[in-house]
Amino acid sequence: MTNQENLESIYLSIRKGLMRAVSRLVPPKEIEDIVQETYVRICAVKTEQVTHPRSFLYRTARNLALDHLKRAETRSTMSMEDETLNLDGLVEEADQVYDQVAASREFEHFCEAVRHLPLQCRKAFVLKKVYGYSQKEIADKLNISENTVEKHIAMGLNRCRQYMQQAPACTNKGNDSGKSREIK
Repeated sequence: MTNQENLESIYLSIRKGLMRAVSRLVPPKEIEDIVQETYVRICAVKTEQVTHPRSFLYRTARNLALDHLKRAETRSTMSMEDETLNLDGLVEEADQVYDQVAASREFEHFCEAVRHLPLQCRKAFVLKKVYGYSQKEIADKLNISENTVEKHIAMGLNRCRQYMQQAPACTNKGNDSGKSREIK
């Protein structure tokens, strides 16, 4: 019998013992894989160098089990790092949502400021800033001079800026009972 055949027969005779030894280190679902990997390793070894085959097999199985634990621990650590990255992604998403809500509130606040402009001023301001009409087009549409259009737009900008600075965006808009008030 060759050294390789001797090593294989010893493996077969102590296989259950190897499984018990490995079971103390790794989860039950990993035991069979590690014991089979032990067999693969002994097939790849130059058997002339193995002086104590039983010890060699137990040591190989134990080392494979420990390697498996190290890999599992690394995967666990990497998984936790991934969770941290996912939390960072959630924070970024939350920041985006917050920014969107804040922008929406600010826009609503701006719209409220525009609603408080005098009627003719509001019309000129909206036509210029929202629809992009030229001063000449606004003058023709509202039957006023271009000079008056320019004054309405300047007054609208000034009053909207004042309104935005006076009243924070998160104030309750129900204070004036639904009645529109002009900014003075």
